[in-house]
Amino acid sequence: MTSTQRPAPSIAVDLIAVLAAVTDGAPRVMTLKSGSALPSGPFELEHRSLQSGLRAWVEQKTQHPLGYVEQLYTFADKDRTGLESTQRTISISYLGLTRALDDAEAGWRSWYEYFPWEDHREGMPAIIGATIAPALEAWVSATRSPAQRQARRQRADVTFGLNDHAWNEELTLQRYELLYEAMLVPESRREIIEAGEGASSRTRNKMPEDCIAGQDMFADHRRILATAIARLRAKIKYRPVVFELMPPTFTLLQLQRCVEALAGRTVHKQNFRRLMEAQELVEETGETTSETIGRPAKLFRFRHAVLAERAMVGSKLPLART
Repeated sequence: MTSTQRPAPSIAVDLIAVLAAVTDGAPRVMTLKSGSALPSGPFELEHRSLQSGLRAWVEQKTQHPLGYVEQLYTFADKDRTGLESTQRTISISYLGLTRALDDAEAGWRSWYEYFPWEDHREGMPAIIGATIAPALEAWVSATRSPAQRQARRQRADVTFGLNDHAWNEELTLQRYELLYEAMLVPESRREIIEAGEGASSRTRNKMPEDCIAGQDMFADHRRILATAIARLRAKIKYRPVVFELMPPTFTLLQLQRCVEALAGRTVHKQNFRRLMEAQELVEETGETTSETIGRPAKLFRFRHAVLAERAMVGSKLPLART
């Protein structure tokens, strides 16, 4: 290679894992670097497949066997890392589910630390009315175009359930991307600053003074987490993946609390139990537990035979509208 020739570009494959569990009524995600990053690692030549590579290093790192695993999406933007390099990185993100944790292990964080506006189990979070709605109203009013103001207002109302619009728990990614576009999260401000003074001087004056609460993450890891949450919230309504997060035996109340933790919504207790019975997803073990308040509760287990008996049909969970 001559002195004028540039080194040939190389390609690396990076695997990023959103590893989820539910503990004590809280949906948790495995993180690194004091909660600022998702686990990631390279795809090695000895790995038989992408998914086996993911399982190998995640299980080695966390000591938790993965149950359900699915790919979220792949991205390979040239400027994603913000670094000048001859190496191109293709990142592939996965959602993995594991059983409930025995204790609060280091690295496991509630995903509502990153998205405090997503937990509606006790009604609309105060942060929406006190902080997000006013900030979005300012963003709507910031444009001079009437058509753009109308489009912005409709988008804000639909995604955050404002002005008589219903809250849709599956729009987690759209809500984060809206806050990102409105420069209300630290990640969007970092991108502007890293772009340099020439690119950001015109934009700096448009930045709101304060960011919305919620822990930020490295690069686009919070966007990946939002994608995983949205995917899982949709998935639990038509596939029995929630049982990957449950212990071998459980009460129906424990199962309900797990679903509520994931959805960020409460469910109608009796309708939920009727749904479990109608779809024959669980069966009694013949045992009870005295760990609940009041009389002993029946223990159930997931009927694995149901997967072989029939394809799962879609059925909406009986979520309470608050």
